Amino acid sequence: MAAVAGSAVFRFMFKATGIGRSGCCRVWSGISRPGVRAQVLRGGKNLGRGLTLSLLTFLGYDVYRNIPGFLVVHADEKVEEIIDRADYLYGTGEVEKLYHLLIDHKNSTNGELLWRLARASRDLAQLESTSVERKKQLTYEALDFAGKSLEKNELSFAAHKWYAICISDVGDYEGIKAKIANAYVIKEHFEKAIELNPKDATSIHLMGLWCFTFAELPWVQQKIAAMFFATPPSSSYEEALQYFNKAEQADPNFYSKNLLMMGKTYMKLKNEKLALLWLTKARDYPARNEEDKQVQKEANELLKLISKQH
Repeated sequence: MAAVAGSAVFRFMFKATGIGRSGCCRVWSGISRPGVRAQVLRGGKNLGRGLTLSLLTFLGYDVYRNIPGFLVVHADEKVEEIIDRADYLYGTGEVEKLYHLLIDHKNSTNGELLWRLARASRDLAQLESTSVERKKQLTYEALDFAGKSLEKNELSFAAHKWYAICISDVGDYEGIKAKIANAYVIKEHFEKAIELNPKDATSIHLMGLWCFTFAELPWVQQKIAAMFFATPPSSSYEEALQYFNKAEQADPNFYSKNLLMMGKTYMKLKNEKLALLWLTKARDYPARNEEDKQVQKEANELLKLISKQH
């Protein structure tokens, strides 16, 4: 991934396959309930036997009253199975299969499923094989699903995280003014994600990237930002470094881009020794996907640049 600079200064580009181990964490863990599905099936069998009678007369009031609960449990189990399949496909990098699995459930009311659909839509948009028109459609689609996920569960750290990412992506189609206008919204959702899950390294990293972006904001864009806010968004490299360090402490070596950003931030702070340390780690990070390869390339170029200065 190219460095955040110039016209791309407001982009928060994180390909899902390289977003780090914490990027695919479940917000909650499924609890196995072996007897539940059997209960549901028994309930269905009883309904079949009672077709010739009044349902209420055959089953009795207490059982009849509980049937909706059985159905809800069955629905919850089905959603949980879909989420498990989705997490498996995400972990194996099956972007298109994951999208097609989840898009069939676009009308779901389950927030956990919806933010995964938002992520899958975004991942598909990032593929080089996706056409320009399709990329735009998927980008707006991702934002829509992320927003719906947030509506269903405002206490989901992942929903806040992906909503912020998707808002930033849409800004690429709406211009620099829209990007700047959404800057505080993006920050608020990253901060909320961290508040809800202080151990999610990805959210912490994204907050660090937000700080780094505004620490090096070009003068012209600073003037544009001043048109929208009495106090335009701003930050410092020191603040960015704090977040990158916290992300690393939460989950060491979780993401090659975090290693790279630590090295770049130390360069900005004129700390060559630590810049060399983290850039070397980024260069030597095992390349599992295209983004890791791009990180290796950039880290290697920065290391050569530092060596030339001696």
